[in-house]
Amino acid sequence: MSEKRQLNIEVESMHYQKLLIAIDDDDTTSSKRAFNYACTVAKAYQIPMGIVSILETGDLNIYQSLSPNIVADRRSEIAADLEIYVQKAQEFGVEEVTPFVGEGNPGHVIVEEIIPSFQPDLVIVGSKTKPSKHLIGTHASYLSKYAPCSVTVVR
Repeated sequence: MSEKRQLNIEVESMHYQKLLIAIDDDDTTSSKRAFNYACTVAKAYQIPMGIVSILETGDLNIYQSLSPNIVADRRSEIAADLEIYVQKAQEFGVEEVTPFVGEGNPGHVIVEEIIPSFQPDLVIVGSKTKPSKHLIGTHASYLSKYAPCSVTVVR
């Protein structure tokens, strides 16, 4: 009979310092679930939470992308939606909430712009059960691969 292998492992408590939740206005179901989870974690750890939503310029047709009013209106819609998320998080008990609006490819913008600016140690993202190539949830694997911090995918 073989000897039992011994591993020198000690369990240590982890404590996050700041988290970022990615909201996809095209996928409210998984975004709401991810938002609920993010608020629960932020409240439990009593940590700041950032909320980001990305204006996906690839989703705009050529007419829309060349019209400053359409792009500005879309940015305003996203910012207004984020303010609702901020309010709901604060009502839930998250004390410090910061909204971010990005523009471009969600995974790339979050990794290259938002994370370096906000410096979270946890990113939370929703994912649809049936992925579509234009939703933040499908960028979860990109975030998991390239984000310099932990990434939690909520379904």
